Amino acid sequence: MLIEVIADTLSDALIAQEAGAGRIELVTGLAEGGLTPGCGVIERVCRELRIPVNVMIRPHSRGFCYSEEDIEIMIQDIKMCNKSGAAGVVFGVLTPDHQVHNDHLKRLIDAAGGLDITFHRAFDEADDQFAALEVIKEYPQISRILTSGGQSSAADASERLKRLHELTADSHLKIMAGAGLSVDNIKVFLDEVPVTEVHFGTGVRVESSYEYAINAERVQALKKMIGA
Repeated sequence: MLIEVIADTLSDALIAQEAGAGRIELVTGLAEGGLTPGCGVIERVCRELRIPVNVMIRPHSRGFCYSEEDIEIMIQDIKMCNKSGAAGVVFGVLTPDHQVHNDHLKRLIDAAGGLDITFHRAFDEADDQFAALEVIKEYPQISRILTSGGQSSAADASERLKRLHELTADSHLKIMAGAGLSVDNIKVFLDEVPVTEVHFGTGVRVESSYEYAINAERVQALKKMIGA
């Protein structure tokens, strides 16, 4: 079981690493759902951490349908992440009618040049998640989909997530459950949805809020509970 933790500062990333997280999703703009961090943060975190750092590639918070200029900027950011030593990148692209945007996706994948790729929670805004899954499965470069099963909390979408997990069992693709998971509900959730990667944000923070730092004890407790 791999625990991925959201971090927006070097100190948060170091706390998560020392507490036992298996991977960091590095972002800024947590109140906006996560945006691409600045170059300095990316370079420093990637240099100082021993565990993989996957960087959010999201130029703004106005949805996941991007202009040509947005895509060009995202490509530039991806290339910078590659040079900075990031393990991977995290992105998702949709059309105006909430389908996976194949052209944009292909261009971002090409820019990644072998980096680990997560298709993020843009997936939760797809018009048809099962159709979107079949499209994403066509790209062997994509390692996983981060999803809450279309609900605000993954804990409320166990049936959907279990089905998505089953549909990826014979593929290169993994379902990583995220949003609303915590020490309080993770055991029951995993008993129902046997995913092998889980993603935590506020669930591992002091006061369960992005206004506060990562709580090492919560990460350690999760690690102990789920055998990560």
